[in-house]
Amino acid sequence: MEFDFAEQQPKFLMLMYGLIAFVAVVGGLLLLLDVVPAWFARRREAQLVAASVSGAPLPRRRKQGEGLFALFFLLPTLLLLTVGLVIPAIRTTLLSLMDGTSTNWVGLRNYGWMFAEDTIFRVLINTLIWVLLVPLVATGFGLIYAVLVDKARFEAVAKSLIFLPMAISFVGASIIWKFVYAYRGEGDQIGLLNQIVVTLGGEPQQWLLESPLNTLLLIVIMVWIQAGFAMVVLSAAIKSIPGDIVEAARLDGVSPWQMFWQITMPSIRPALIVVMVTLTIASLKVFDIVRTTTNGNYDTSVIANEMYNQAFRYGQNGQGSALAVFLFILVIPVVIYQIRNLRQQREG
Repeated sequence: MEFDFAEQQPKFLMLMYGLIAFVAVVGGLLLLLDVVPAWFARRREAQLVAASVSGAPLPRRRKQGEGLFALFFLLPTLLLLTVGLVIPAIRTTLLSLMDGTSTNWVGLRNYGWMFAEDTIFRVLINTLIWVLLVPLVATGFGLIYAVLVDKARFEAVAKSLIFLPMAISFVGASIIWKFVYAYRGEGDQIGLLNQIVVTLGGEPQQWLLESPLNTLLLIVIMVWIQAGFAMVVLSAAIKSIPGDIVEAARLDGVSPWQMFWQITMPSIRPALIVVMVTLTIASLKVFDIVRTTTNGNYDTSVIANEMYNQAFRYGQNGQGSALAVFLFILVIPVVIYQIRNLRQQREG
């Protein structure tokens, strides 16, 4: 198959325009961030020099000018938040109150459909299973590993091995594990899990077709990826425990089990909360793993995947938007809890 440059020219032009726009916007922002502060600094320096030469009192900074200066730096962030978050959120909420063609208002019918439809109710149950299991299991594995390898001889190597999956994308990890769960009828298996079963005298299984086992096997992929993140954060928290507290506890004769529950766990509680909240949000938004392995079939779909199907595959913009709004509502309490927790830590 020969490559026809003339036929592909419009695509190259679009790519070139995109690159030019990206360079212009990013370069312009970097230029402003370099030029504007330098201009204010030179102006302030000139005022100070003039005041020192004339003997006049030093000019005071005007609060109004400082406010405008701060507003100048906030404008790009506010603009990006408005365009990328506020406007889409408002538009999605309005679409969730309309029918599939986004022409007629239907009120809350799309939200009632979520709980009345058996398939969508199953999607909500699957999402709940993800939210309950992934944070607990991934944090548990990360914590156990962090405690076991703390101050071990090959601590750096051991941590690197458990953290390696974090460098793989969700899609890449899903493809790897899809080969692990692969099924090839009778005989030799290419899937590691089925080959182990056959070696032990069992029958190969189509793991990703059996519900609810397939959902649990997909959760294993997420745990495999996120356990490294939990381990790194919790290991850093364990190392930040003051040495005199640990030494005093040892002098008091506490056992390793008592040391863990009475010293380590209370000391790393803030880090545990951060890890749990982060993994909870990631579990609510999970999409890549389900999409890559099963495409949401065989009762494995979750909210994010079903939102994509309804909006982009089935043409039901109202139902897809309702799922998106529902997902957003589920994330809000977790985010608020994390903000309050961080504020309490700062004040404490």
